Amino acid sequence: MADYMYDTCPSIAPFLGYMGVASSIILANVGAAYGTHKAGVGIMRSGIKSPELIWRNLIPVVMAGVNGIYGLITSIIIVGAISAPQDGGVYTYSLYTGAAHLAGGLACGLSGLGSGMAIGIAGEAAVTACGTWDVEYKNSKGGKDKKKSGGGDKLFVSMVLIQVFAGNVALYGLIASILLSQQVYYCEGGN
Repeated sequence: MADYMYDTCPSIAPFLGYMGVASSIILANVGAAYGTHKAGVGIMRSGIKSPELIWRNLIPVVMAGVNGIYGLITSIIIVGAISAPQDGGVYTYSLYTGAAHLAGGLACGLSGLGSGMAIGIAGEAAVTACGTWDVEYKNSKGGKDKKKSGGGDKLFVSMVLIQVFAGNVALYGLIASILLSQQVYYCEGGN
C-alpha cells in the first residue's frame, strides 16, 4: 500500500500543480502587458493628431487586460484544489491531478500570451489606421467638417471585430483550463 501511495501521490505532485498556477498567471499577464504596450503606443501615436479618438481607441487595451483576469481566475481555481500533506507527511494530491493542473495552467497562460500578442499587434495597426483616416478626412474637408462619411466608422467596426476574435483565443484557453482543473484524483484519505 505504501508503494501505491508513493507512486500515485508522490511529494513532487503539488509542484506540478503550483507550476500550473504560476504559468497561468505569469504567461497570461505577459500577454496582457504586451498587448497593452503595443496598443498603447498606437493610441499615443494616433492621438497626437486626432486626440478625440483616444477614448474610442482604448478597446485593444481593455481587451488585452482581460487576458490577465483569465490567468488570475485559473490560478485561483487550481490553488483551491491543491491539497496539503496530511498529518505524518502523507500526500493525497496525486500525480494525475498535478499533471492536469499543470496542463490547465499552461492552456490558459499560453492562450492568453498568444491572444495578448494578437490583440496588441492588430490593435496598434487598427488604431493607427483609424487615426490616419481621421487626419486625412480632416485635411480633405479643411478641418471644418466633423461628420464622418462612414469610412472611419467602418475601420472602427473592423477593429472591434478583430479584437473580439483575437480575445476569443484566451477565452478558449480559460474554458480548457477550467475543464482540466476539474480532472482530479486524490489518494485515500484525501478530499
